[in-house]
Amino acid sequence: MRLNELKIGEKARIDVVGGKGATRQHFLDMGVIPGAKLEIVKYAPMGDPVEIRIHGYELTLRLDDAKQIEITKVDTIEEEGSGQKSKAPKEDKIVLPKDRVLKFALVGNQNCGKTTLFNRLTGSNQHVGNFPGVTVDRKDGSIIGYPNTVITDLPGIYSMSPYSSEELVSRNFVLLDKPDAIINIVDATNIERNLYLTMQLLEMDRPMVVALNMMDELTGNGGSINIKKMTQMLGVPVVPISAAKNSGVDELIHQALTVAKNRTLPTKQDFCLEDENGGAVHRCLHGVAHFIEDHATSRDLPVRFVASKIIEGDKQVIRQLGLDQNELETLEHITIQMEKERNLDRSAAIADMRFAYIGRVSKECVKKPHESKERIRSEKIDKILTGKYTAIPVFILIMGLVFYLTFNVIGAILQEWLELGIDSLSQVTEKLLISLHVNKVIQSLVIDGIFAGVGSVLSFLPIVVVMFFFLSLLEDSGYIARVAFFMDKLLRKIGLSGRSIVPLLIGFGCTVPAVMSTRTLPSERDRKMTILLTPFMSCTAKLPIYAFFVNAFFPGRGGFIMTGLYVLGIVVGILMALIYRTFIFKGEAVPFVMELPNYRLPGLQSTFQLMWEKAKDFLQRAFTVIFFATIIVWFLQSFNFYFDLVEDSADSIIAFIAGIIAPVLRPLGLGDWRIVTALISGFMAKESVVSVMEILFGAQGGVSAVLTPLTAGVFLIFSLLYTPCVAAVASIKRELGVKWAGAVIIWQCTVAWIVAFIFKIVIGLFF
Repeated sequence: MRLNELKIGEKARIDVVGGKGATRQHFLDMGVIPGAKLEIVKYAPMGDPVEIRIHGYELTLRLDDAKQIEITKVDTIEEEGSGQKSKAPKEDKIVLPKDRVLKFALVGNQNCGKTTLFNRLTGSNQHVGNFPGVTVDRKDGSIIGYPNTVITDLPGIYSMSPYSSEELVSRNFVLLDKPDAIINIVDATNIERNLYLTMQLLEMDRPMVVALNMMDELTGNGGSINIKKMTQMLGVPVVPISAAKNSGVDELIHQALTVAKNRTLPTKQDFCLEDENGGAVHRCLHGVAHFIEDHATSRDLPVRFVASKIIEGDKQVIRQLGLDQNELETLEHITIQMEKERNLDRSAAIADMRFAYIGRVSKECVKKPHESKERIRSEKIDKILTGKYTAIPVFILIMGLVFYLTFNVIGAILQEWLELGIDSLSQVTEKLLISLHVNKVIQSLVIDGIFAGVGSVLSFLPIVVVMFFFLSLLEDSGYIARVAFFMDKLLRKIGLSGRSIVPLLIGFGCTVPAVMSTRTLPSERDRKMTILLTPFMSCTAKLPIYAFFVNAFFPGRGGFIMTGLYVLGIVVGILMALIYRTFIFKGEAVPFVMELPNYRLPGLQSTFQLMWEKAKDFLQRAFTVIFFATIIVWFLQSFNFYFDLVEDSADSIIAFIAGIIAPVLRPLGLGDWRIVTALISGFMAKESVVSVMEILFGAQGGVSAVLTPLTAGVFLIFSLLYTPCVAAVASIKRELGVKWAGAVIIWQCTVAWIVAFIFKIVIGLFF
């Protein structure tokens, strides 16, 4: 029987895990191993993917992958384990050596609370989310009170067999940078799955502390952990904490500093010694370890870790050792003999050995909780939010409500108040300058340049902040992970995985973090394709443009127009994805493997922190890039090439420059040099389009004297689709290289011109 044949609520034991390569290894690392028992939780609304419960946590995978897993149905899944909670005494402050800086690596599974703990340890304010992949790059900080320490928050990983680019960052840091100590954060509510990474980190033979996070949730649902016994079985200090409530963090700091200062290595544990299958894995591991010990030692690599990676067939590790052909053949013979005796392939045998020991640790140290109230609550909510007939309509309803509240209610009211304040300040400043008899050129710079340009952009700050407020609520609640779950089947039709929905949704906020978040995608093909699609998602920097034109040409229809633009961006993105899949990125998306976190109430601190970060970023742009762009545009439109002050801006420097490009946009009805200038400034920052238009059209009857409602719509579509800003292009260059970044600029402008021209022709037939 195959896993895809099971119905909701049915249970089974895994007999064979099919497939090959990194994907199969990832399944094994996640606990999908022969002998493991699982239960079908639910299927996605469109029947694919499927969510299973295994090792006490929920995992999603596609039916195509489930077909490769052979199973036997069972009636029950035993819940074993007992133990008592232990609390260690509070310790005094550690005195550290002043002649060296202690380096710490903060390592753990995705979505286990690493970033929250990092903020507690360092006093930083990194953004925290409730979906896998919030951290996509390493972040550094000093432990509070210990300036000669550096702690690095690494991207979440499930094992030391890298499945995606951000997992490679974490593995290389631990393996090659050799931190003085590892702080391994473990989700106490998903302890069996989390301890798999712990087992591999112990093989690294570095000073280490295990931080059992979310202990409050475990104990609150009737569970407990015998800390003393677990410390003994793992061979490293184990500290119960709750990072969110700042409980146990002081003791964790004390233990981490102690093992780093004293260079205390883990107690030697032979995890395969109690092999219940004749010791085949035990003999193989130790045989390989002795055989390659000289190679590993000469390259300063941990012997036990390298031995297990060689058996698993990790090509990167094998390449690092520099083995000759005879040695490689000998190692292959040893491994084949183990597979024959164990009746399992090499990767499955190693994974089974680790999970067998984890099972013993869990049985002797852990009293498992009853089903948590968080899980029960999540299942009730999911009946609606991921229901077969309700998931897509509810998603559309939620996003529509977000847009409506942002553009028509909350954001619109706050924007109106801020505009009144800026106008009042402008009038007071103008009167002051006149009373002081300030030169008229300077008056024009301040009033027509700075206030008209920067001030007009600042008035859109409330809309940007409100939009990020709602996006943060969706992210922190755990809903975005569900969107990836039920959108996978649709995205697969255009060649993407459901995981790509996360960067694409972030793209509605800002393209820069959206591009960075693609590092969580395991496939290089999926990553490149997603990066090229993110600019088609309308970022919040374009909101000032939309709002400006809606107020000028379509009053009272803001929600309808803006929703239409967002939908158009998505539709064009889908068409581009089909083109990319056909001509550039042929093949299928990688398997969809993703953990679904429980729903949680969004934290006010995290939400307001994100709002503050985005508001600060917006203000910094307004008073740097946009400020200087405004002054440059004011200067170029006020003077000619002889630096004479012109009475008509048509005789200015900028009119000449824009006139060179204008013929390209003339078929769209956007040939006016002022329109062209505004679009050029948008390459620096999309918000500056409005500020430049305020400067150039402010004294000439406004933009409505140049554009009709039809050409205004054309302008909006072109602004939606043409080249992303320089910051976004720079992030694409960093991820893909100069050629790809240049291609994005040319391609986006070409697509924008074609779509805008089609819109003009089609709508022009009716109006």
